[in-house]
Amino acid sequence: MWLKSQILLLYCIASEVWMAKQLDSRRNFPRGLYSVEDGGSAKWNRLKRSLYQGKSCRVRGCCTGRDDACSFNIVSKAAICYCDQFCASGSPGPVDCCADYWDVCDHPVEPTRSDEPWPSGCYKDGRYYGEGTIIKDNCNSCKCFQSLWKCSKEVCLVRQDLIQYINSGDYGWKADNYSQFWGMTVEEGFKKRLGTFPPSNSLLNMRETPGNSLPEEKFPAFFAATYAWPEWIHDPLDQRNCGASWAFSTASVAADRIAIHSEGQITDNLSAQNLISCDTSNQHGCNGGSIDGAWRYLKTHGVVSYACYPSFWNNHLEPSSENRCYVSSEYGKNYTNGPCPNALEESNRLYRCASHYRVSSKETDIMKEIMDKGPVQAIMKVYEDFFLYKEGIYRHSQKAGSKWKIHSVKLLGWGALADKNGQKQKFWIAANSWGKSWGENGYFRILRGQNECDIEKLILTTLG
Repeated sequence: MWLKSQILLLYCIASEVWMAKQLDSRRNFPRGLYSVEDGGSAKWNRLKRSLYQGKSCRVRGCCTGRDDACSFNIVSKAAICYCDQFCASGSPGPVDCCADYWDVCDHPVEPTRSDEPWPSGCYKDGRYYGEGTIIKDNCNSCKCFQSLWKCSKEVCLVRQDLIQYINSGDYGWKADNYSQFWGMTVEEGFKKRLGTFPPSNSLLNMRETPGNSLPEEKFPAFFAATYAWPEWIHDPLDQRNCGASWAFSTASVAADRIAIHSEGQITDNLSAQNLISCDTSNQHGCNGGSIDGAWRYLKTHGVVSYACYPSFWNNHLEPSSENRCYVSSEYGKNYTNGPCPNALEESNRLYRCASHYRVSSKETDIMKEIMDKGPVQAIMKVYEDFFLYKEGIYRHSQKAGSKWKIHSVKLLGWGALADKNGQKQKFWIAANSWGKSWGENGYFRILRGQNECDIEKLILTTLG
């Protein structure tokens, strides 16, 4: 043991002697704006700087790591100052003249330096920002104040820590960063991307159609309406930042049901915008609405096709508020009183559907309804982690918090897969209204048979 201690001590002394020689050899080079270092000395200096970071860099936010872009100019010296954590920029090249440089990297002698003050401002991601600059950091606003960033503390919809948490856990699904949600707070996501009002007491008390389903083992293991009626089921829609899932889910389910009921005679996609702009009785357009109100409007007034009345953010319509109704119709008439808002479409036919009805919340009753007659509408609770869904069988993760809002979607099938432990995981197949870049080409899968996020609580549809 004593012998090992002696060897270790001799090794440390030899290392100190070698390092001292390296530093002495460095001091023989002329100091100034440009300096030449050998590789060993430069590495030692960089190590010292990373270990003994000075106060100035901690306060003013010098770049972490090596970043030659992290710099500012000293005009009077025609010099470039590098302010990353390393002591030298290269050989040959300007030395690092962060205010801590001479104290930490070259403490024996402090050469003459410029009297110009350290520039007032802040650094972020290798860029310098002047005092008073305001920038956007995801969903938060940050202001450079006395060389420090002062930022708001909103909870952002896209959170890298939540994405990593989900992807590193055993949740059965993967999360991803969506550019369309970047810069939005969770509250903005709830407001702009959902938009279905909580169901009224009368809707919750609506009588369910009598169930007459088969035992679960009698159903196919996998079913999707897109396979059963490939030409009649419409693709997922995109509501963008319009909080009107009440209109998009209703229009999509109605279009599918009409196509199936007519045996392919009518396959037009229906206009959700027609509902948003014209169904104004106790509805609030892009600020939310009720699904039962949407179904009543479809039965009474009817809507035109998507081709006739596209979404207000498309180029077919003149710039205006989405609340302006471009079509008018009279009870019993099959066509609008005027031409289509989209002048390129000639048919201004109105499509109506039968009264809506409620399907039993029993899992197999929902399955039988979909398999026999087509997709249905479901409401669900949406937590912040649902916005980040990329693929897999969704279930709410506890880290996402307890805040939720109501959303409505289209259920069109089911399936089951074994997880990595060999346990069977049953799921519903659903179409969202956030575009095809979200989730599994606009669709998502969610746990089946456990009323995950209340997905089985309230199921509505129509005969067509």
